[in-house]
Amino acid sequence: MTNPPEIAIEQITQELTWQLRRDILYPGQYKHEMAMPEDDEGTHFGAFYQNKLVGVVSLFNKGADFQFRKFAIDASVQGIGIGRQLLQYITDQAIENGATRLWCNARSTAIGFYAKAGFTITGEPFSKNGFDYVVMERFF
Repeated sequence: MTNPPEIAIEQITQELTWQLRRDILYPGQYKHEMAMPEDDEGTHFGAFYQNKLVGVVSLFNKGADFQFRKFAIDASVQGIGIGRQLLQYITDQAIENGATRLWCNARSTAIGFYAKAGFTITGEPFSKNGFDYVVMERFF
């Protein structure tokens, strides 16, 4: 396995997440439709590779329970370790802020990715807006 690429991860504004959310998760929708009412309460992170924003994720917490949403990695750099680094970064952020549980609604196409990072499936699969999901979580 080759070394993962050198990236920088920073907290970003919610508006900076919208382009990748749209391009990767919801192609065909309008960029302004990517805003979620919950965004104001979340912390948003961006992964930068070669000075370009190539990954985004939003982290929300209620006490010791943390959820991440809208995890998207630019298609041109998928599979080289950027998503793995971004997931580890938000996992560390959650733990540092008192998380006992970190979870997401994982698309069925991403189950293997999250399982490799120690997440397990909880509950039954469900569909929303034409996509199949399952809840995946990690406890600390």
